[in-house]
Amino acid sequence: MNNNTQEYLCGFRNHHATEALPGALPEGQNSPQRCPYGLYAEQVTGSAFTAPRSHNLRSWLYRIRPSVAQSAYRPLPAGLLATAPPREPAADPNQMRWDPRPLPEAPTDFIDGLLTIAVNGDAAAQTGCGVHIYAFNRDMHERFFYDADGELLIVPQQGAITLRTELGTLKVVSGEISVIPRGIKFQVHLGENTDAARGYVCENYGSPFELPGLGPIGANGLANPRDFLTPVADYEDLTGEFELIAKFSGRLWTTRLDHSPLDVVAWHGNYAPYKYDLARFNTINTVSFDHPDPSIFTVLTSASDTPGMANIDFVIFPPRWMVAEETFRPPYFHRNLMSEFMGLIHGEYDAKAEGFLPGGASLHNSMSPHGPDAETFEKATAAELAPQRLADTLAFMFESRYVYQPTPAALEADFRQYDYVDVWAGLRSHFTPDQR
Repeated sequence: MNNNTQEYLCGFRNHHATEALPGALPEGQNSPQRCPYGLYAEQVTGSAFTAPRSHNLRSWLYRIRPSVAQSAYRPLPAGLLATAPPREPAADPNQMRWDPRPLPEAPTDFIDGLLTIAVNGDAAAQTGCGVHIYAFNRDMHERFFYDADGELLIVPQQGAITLRTELGTLKVVSGEISVIPRGIKFQVHLGENTDAARGYVCENYGSPFELPGLGPIGANGLANPRDFLTPVADYEDLTGEFELIAKFSGRLWTTRLDHSPLDVVAWHGNYAPYKYDLARFNTINTVSFDHPDPSIFTVLTSASDTPGMANIDFVIFPPRWMVAEETFRPPYFHRNLMSEFMGLIHGEYDAKAEGFLPGGASLHNSMSPHGPDAETFEKATAAELAPQRLADTLAFMFESRYVYQPTPAALEADFRQYDYVDVWAGLRSHFTPDQR
């Protein structure tokens, strides 16, 4: 890319203006008769034109060649990538858990290294999401990608990645997240000192992620808008043989280009990729007794058409102090209307003594019971309740109002824990009706 410095613009959904060459951004209007430097003006929108101003998403790009300069699309095999609604099998109420997906041995890039674990909703109706795990060991060379079905929330677990997008470059490490908006073209490379990378992707078919309302919390807390970083303009002017892969209506398509699509010299707007360091999340927790609901840990939310019932909530369980008095401190046993897909980035999760590993995942669908395993329960009920710092932990959850439907590839994976339900087998009765 033309700009080798690592610079960012700050602010969640702020209007940004950035240029890689002085004067590349037109002044006073978006589409002048002749753009500076002989560039083409192109608008990309992430909302309906008539969406309220507070939710209207669009950016103007000033690029060397317009996006229409490409060949006709041809279908591609989807591999292990799936989209909602699936045909088979039916959704399953059983609790499920997977070990970390093995890293590939053969050369594999980000696109070929995607495996869909579960989907819900309907991509064509713009509801629900797809949950994928990526594992790759090779940069995308002369190959680019965009997703027309949804925006991509990327959660690195092992190894750093570099996202080379139309609007600039984002370097993302484990402990950070990034979001690529629907339709934005990009390329994934391995980050510095990284031979292979693994992580999670939430493909959000619904309304774009936004910061949750704070309600009685007030003006401060949780994720701060200023901590979200957006790339500055960066471009490359390369000609040759290039491939652009599109995910459209549940299928993969390919088109040929005679130039790199990362040729945006300047842009302005509020529709752009961004990243966020989860260590900057201001955790809110109880300082008296009992638990707040896990929604208090929401970083980003995608609203549905029912107020208070999210299409997806992205929730984290970060390092924090536990000080609640006379309280069972691990997550309690529960059955929820919402369905939960959970992953572990590093460390240990306080509700599981063993078996839930960094890079692994669990799925608890609507109203399926779950909670701490037997060993964790016994330990927590006998613990001395002094203030405790949970330092080595970072877990997350994609919580959705829609039931997750695992894919055949996930159900039949050799890294699935088929005996997961046995972690609760040791929960014995402690009932003492004669003790008053």
